[in-house]
Amino acid sequence: MFRRKRLKYRNTPLQQKTNKQYLSSDLNKNLEVLRSLYEDSFDVVFQTFLVGGNLKAALIYIEGLSNVDELHDNVLAPLMEERQGIAPSPKAIIKERLHLSKLKEFKTIDDCIENISTGNPVLFVEQEDLGFALGLSQWQQRSIEEPTAESLVRGPREGFVETLGVNTSMLRRKIKSPDLKMKSMKIGRYTSTNVVIAYIKGLADQSLIKEIENRLQRIDIDSVLESGYIEELIEDNPRSPFPQLINTERPDTAASNLLEGRVVILVDGTPFVLIAPIGFFSLLQSPEDYYQRFIVSSSIRLLRMLFMGISLVLPALYVGVTTYHQEMVPTSLLISVAASRESVPFPAFVEALLMEITFEALREAGVRLPKQIGAAVSIVGALVIGEAAVSAGLVSAPMVIVVAITGISSFMMPHYTQGMALRLLRFPLILLAATLGLLGIMLGIITIVIHLCTLRSFGLPYLTPVAPLSGSGLKDTFFRVPWWMMDTRPHLTGKFNKNRQAPGEKPNPGKDNQ
Repeated sequence: MFRRKRLKYRNTPLQQKTNKQYLSSDLNKNLEVLRSLYEDSFDVVFQTFLVGGNLKAALIYIEGLSNVDELHDNVLAPLMEERQGIAPSPKAIIKERLHLSKLKEFKTIDDCIENISTGNPVLFVEQEDLGFALGLSQWQQRSIEEPTAESLVRGPREGFVETLGVNTSMLRRKIKSPDLKMKSMKIGRYTSTNVVIAYIKGLADQSLIKEIENRLQRIDIDSVLESGYIEELIEDNPRSPFPQLINTERPDTAASNLLEGRVVILVDGTPFVLIAPIGFFSLLQSPEDYYQRFIVSSSIRLLRMLFMGISLVLPALYVGVTTYHQEMVPTSLLISVAASRESVPFPAFVEALLMEITFEALREAGVRLPKQIGAAVSIVGALVIGEAAVSAGLVSAPMVIVVAITGISSFMMPHYTQGMALRLLRFPLILLAATLGLLGIMLGIITIVIHLCTLRSFGLPYLTPVAPLSGSGLKDTFFRVPWWMMDTRPHLTGKFNKNRQAPGEKPNPGKDNQ
């Protein structure tokens, strides 16, 4: 089912695990090994003390990742207190005096390093060949805010943050069923980044989950600093300009896709989570489509699809018509366009490339600049440069209008990656229009459609539910039918829980009021 081209990294074996080095019952040997590993690391604290006044122990933690106050009050103070009576074993003393909700034992150096790196202090005592991980991690984290790149008029105002535990809890808060499963793994030889696969048991196809796990486990890389690393390494066709996974900062978007049988991949250290599998029409849907009334949502979605086509072909269409097919333009309009281009020294192709590249540069500059001046620079820069270029005779006024409409159209895409794909494909279409006219534009569009038909996202055809055609899936593609008519969830891959609403007679508000 999950056919795909094998990438080079697929031929590499699974990550080779190093030979486990077990802890010794000699405390000094354990400390010697750890001190050599953390040599020249000033922020790693080694603190030795006596348990009950006679048993030697050591505490190791990283400054800034552990809660030092609780470490002193709930660990050091109870352990250093001297008590009368027969002393039990060192392990029994630790468990008797420490009352922590998270207290785990480990026996290898690798587990020790993992706990220290995640902020959990580790405790060693003499005469015991094991260590204790104390769940007292604490570090500064960003508060939950509204995603700036996915703002809505109506909908939740919360977004994912860089802390994995917060992100998983936000999903749990929205989906309270125990069928929401989360599998964890670590990727990256140096970063050991936590990656979580979230899905709803009974809705997601098990073969899809296994395929995602297999692709993730085959990644052999030194670091994963953002979910973009994962996206590029597991997508079916990385050479395609079209994204095969959705990235989002919105918990409601992730939860809604989980309820449709998709899988969400969360990566520690980034607020962007990945959703798979997806289709072309998934990229044209906004979360707000499901919060507004279905008539409004359907109208906006159709408008979005119209302007997607305009964003892709309008500059190429202008170049092709003005260069080869002037007879298609009304005479009065043709005279106006010819008069405006009379002083322009460049052909329409060069003119279009000049304006498109300049507009893209201004757009990227507006994104990278500080918020206070970014919007002003992009808008004022476009107005000033466009007016100056027309006055200098470098470009014509109609070309400025075409580029402006194209830019506005690209802003209507709800997903940034989809807009980037259209922006990249716009330039080959302009080149084809300059060489072959409208025939070149049609050849370019046919090539794009053929490419979309060959794409798959984890076994799901990219043009689902149009190709292959699915009648139930069309209820939420070009338009959105009312919620009381969407009684079945979309069919993705394999077996799935078909019914979204309870079977039986469906509510029809209009009919009930008659």
